[in-house]
Amino acid sequence: MTPLSSRLAGFGHAVPSRIVHNAEIESRLGLEDGWIERRTGIRSRHWATEGDTLSGLAAEAGKMALEDAGIAPGEIAMTLLATSTPDHLLPPSAPLLAHKLGLPNSGAIDLAGACSGFLYALTLADGFVRAHGRGVLVVAANILSRRINPAERASAVLFADGAGAVVLAPCRDGQSGVKAAVLASDGSGYDLISIPSGGSNKPFSPETAADQVLMTMRDGREVFSRAVDLMTRTSRQALDEAAVSAIDRFIPHQANLRLCDAVRHNLELEESKLVSTIAEFGNSSAATIPLSLSVENRRNPFKSGERLLMSAAGAGLAGGAVILAV
Repeated sequence: MTPLSSRLAGFGHAVPSRIVHNAEIESRLGLEDGWIERRTGIRSRHWATEGDTLSGLAAEAGKMALEDAGIAPGEIAMTLLATSTPDHLLPPSAPLLAHKLGLPNSGAIDLAGACSGFLYALTLADGFVRAHGRGVLVVAANILSRRINPAERASAVLFADGAGAVVLAPCRDGQSGVKAAVLASDGSGYDLISIPSGGSNKPFSPETAADQVLMTMRDGREVFSRAVDLMTRTSRQALDEAAVSAIDRFIPHQANLRLCDAVRHNLELEESKLVSTIAEFGNSSAATIPLSLSVENRRNPFKSGERLLMSAAGAGLAGGAVILAV
């Protein structure tokens, strides 16, 4: 009997209703017209309004993915939520997400992997499906607009809110699923992107300054160069491990367009293979890859047998690359 594998059975995404164009941010920061798009490739992004919640945004994306997969809620045995902005520090948001989606038989857990969180969740989900023959819902979602320091140009121009989701279902065709996963970390870059206060090392107190609970990027140029290196290196390793000479589509974390192009160039991939959603949706951290998968599948549906290369790097530093066959 052919061993169990996983398959991408459904895709979903969701963004808040508020659209923020570059002009609004450029005006606030005193930047010239077009500055943001020239440096990042971003034209607009979605930011949450007062009534939006992380679990609500994640549930929208998850519902779309479940409907797209045509899978009964009872068939989902695990819900993985990759997020850096849970509804609360405690409890985790994944059980609430599973409850909102009416998943009666699902375990649920948050994964805090920053920008690479979806790839880690996808790798764990693939292993669970292969081992147990049960479906897994993977959602990545963030509301980063509530963690942006509006005075810090390096991060204020990049970050966005959004959610993406996929359903992994068991399959016995022997062709689909994760073909290689190379995950990496480099804790020497631990403080390059951070929210200084709020953890057990530096908890909130009445004396905590406002900027200590907002995201800060210590050195944007170093983040860029180290992310490009990590994504390039792990992608090459994944291609070698999967013994794949060519991939059909490249879906990198949408950090900024220059970074995506740099990695693509290093890998000698044609521009036509790059899937890019950053112009319209900005950088929503872990959510960018599954959001891009969902948007791309609507624009140009994935075909059976296609090989996808996904790569990410982010705070920590943590990152990696995954090759998945549709």
